[in-house]
Amino acid sequence: MRKINSIRASVKVAVTILLIMTMSNAIAQNKKQMVRMALIEIDPGQVDKYKAAVKEVGETSLRTEPGVLMLYSVADKLKPNQVTVMEIYADSAAYEAHRQTAHFKKYKEVTKGMVKSLQLLDVDLIFAGIKPDAIPR
Repeated sequence: MRKINSIRASVKVAVTILLIMTMSNAIAQNKKQMVRMALIEIDPGQVDKYKAAVKEVGETSLRTEPGVLMLYSVADKLKPNQVTVMEIYADSAAYEAHRQTAHFKKYKEVTKGMVKSLQLLDVDLIFAGIKPDAIPR
């Protein structure tokens, strides 16, 4: 229970930062969009492999799926095996389509033994904004 409370506290900070850094006001206006967060605990010995897998699925999803509007993955600096993923889809159909893609299925298969716990949260977007040069590279 302590671990979940710690994750939730980290998530609140991460969500605030992610929303400010990664999105435009236009995204915040669309009520059909599906916004989801994933709180993931990774086997500490496999963090680098997991990061590579999540980067690959994210890049492929953004490049090939029009309904995937935003994906952002971060790891806690003090606990690098605690990963938070923020996702925004055009709508729930886009999310379901994403789950059926070959690259997402590959990600799930590759990371199956790496993920110790996964909690999915559907959230409401309150505000999002970004300055043109603010996205870290």
